[in-house]
Amino acid sequence: MSDSKDNLLSSNNEPNDPPPAYDPQVKPNRGAPLPRPPPLSLPVLNDLRNRRVVLASQSPRRRQIISYLGLPNIEIIPSNADEDLPKSLTPFEYVLGTATKKAQAVYAQEADNEEKGEPALILAADTVVVDTSKGTILEKPRSEAHHVTMLRALRDARDHKVYTALVAMAPLASARDPGYAMETAVEETSVRFDDVSDDLILAYVRTREGADKAGGYGLQGLGSILVEKIEGSYDNVIGLPLKTTLNVIEAVMLKADDEDRLEGDPLLEHDSDEDLE
Repeated sequence: MSDSKDNLLSSNNEPNDPPPAYDPQVKPNRGAPLPRPPPLSLPVLNDLRNRRVVLASQSPRRRQIISYLGLPNIEIIPSNADEDLPKSLTPFEYVLGTATKKAQAVYAQEADNEEKGEPALILAADTVVVDTSKGTILEKPRSEAHHVTMLRALRDARDHKVYTALVAMAPLASARDPGYAMETAVEETSVRFDDVSDDLILAYVRTREGADKAGGYGLQGLGSILVEKIEGSYDNVIGLPLKTTLNVIEAVMLKADDEDRLEGDPLLEHDSDEDLE
């Protein structure tokens, strides 16, 4: 068949003319940013608008989604942490462990930034797609041939799950050990693929839209043509569930503002006095 996997490979079993999108060193053209809604007037967001906020991700989709919160001082600092956790972990453990490594790596890098100062908030995320029929964790396709194989497997399985882990870190006002507060969450969404043809899968792969996405498709774009329905958060499939993101931000900033609780807790006050001796 004209859309067979073999026809995507050259005689030396390498993809024919590998597209730039499969090269992590090549940054695709992101285009003009979309308009943003008016910012939410919430105390935690109002406070963060005047402070340093770091998104530990270079994903343009996460950057766009978090921009809806109206935080003008967001810096994009991708993590250099190795994403090498074993796939033998459960999807929950794998995605949360990877996001935690990203957040901690950026926190360690930026906590003593003499020029900009310590960030008020660091937010990291990781998204994986899980072929539930095989229990396989899928990330980004490595080549055109791998991309086709990945989407065929999702089509044949019909149902799969998308997990996004969020990890927020903020420095403790009291500076007590370990010096930061952390809050985490994992969002799960079920996705059902339509019974699409091999021709449609190959045509979609060659648009390169899904080449830099976990699972190999973009629900927010042309990739929606592959999907029959979803159950759960739509923006979780895109890479950043906004409601959960806001909840995590609110929770970590509350934990970080621990000076009042320190003063009101006799045990903590006693421990604090000992720390000063």
